[in-house]
Amino acid sequence: MADRFFFCNSLLSCLLLSKLLPLLVLPPGICVLLALVGLLLRRTWLIWLSVGLLWLLSMPVVGDALLLQIEKPYRPVPMQRVKSADAIVVLSGMLTQIDGLPLGEWGDAADRFDGGIALYKAAKAPLLVFTGGHLPWQPESIPEGELLARRARLRGVPAASILLTSHAANTAQEAVAAATLLGVKSDSPKRILLVTSAFHMQRAADMFRAAGFEVEPYPVDFRETGVKSRTTIIDFFPSANGLENSALALREMIGRQVYRNGRFLPSAFGSDHVSLPEAFVALLLHWACPDSRGMKVEWG
Repeated sequence: MADRFFFCNSLLSCLLLSKLLPLLVLPPGICVLLALVGLLLRRTWLIWLSVGLLWLLSMPVVGDALLLQIEKPYRPVPMQRVKSADAIVVLSGMLTQIDGLPLGEWGDAADRFDGGIALYKAAKAPLLVFTGGHLPWQPESIPEGELLARRARLRGVPAASILLTSHAANTAQEAVAAATLLGVKSDSPKRILLVTSAFHMQRAADMFRAAGFEVEPYPVDFRETGVKSRTTIIDFFPSANGLENSALALREMIGRQVYRNGRFLPSAFGSDHVSLPEAFVALLLHWACPDSRGMKVEWG
């Protein structure tokens, strides 16, 4: 099942969709691209469009709205409502490796680790699984899962209760590696508590269900509170944080379309939670890469 989990019949399509397109359609890349094209073709309107788009996506009111749309299906789960499972799976993406810091430096998603530890100490599952996050262009780095396992032992989790997957560079590979590690089979499903950032949960849960797991989401690292506050004039002025939120939300929207069933129209999605921004991104991908219409994803 694992080796059939995510198969593309066009290597070029995979590369284009997963690497090149995000650089072109996400800010600030799309803004720079439009400005360069405007300069080369002497089209002033393209330059103004790039400036306007950069301003729009940098506004906190826009970035917050996009991020809230991504996180909306999920809210924090009280520990007493969490049902027991076979394992707790914590996804990587929370550490930066720095010389002189053998255990790395926490990033924005450190709540993933804390959430996994809290679930284990609440006896929600006997196993704590860390994925072996490792990027192929960083061959000398230590897989993040190993550093997280060391930190977990320092927090009192017995070594016998900690498992590490093989190397994985993205969410799909994490799902396959976890399924292999835990011995998931069609006649032997495993129930897991999946711990990842709220904005990333929907895509991750889809991947792990496709790999054969019964998934109970445990979202953490909420970036947008959802608490209504008075909008002020400041929210309409560009900021680095607004641009970061917009880029994060749009990247996740693209990731959802790439990872789902291989077609990029909303009617083909396996989930009912398709927002208007997601539909726009899907149609953009469908137009920009017509070869992707033949892409296939085999779910096992």
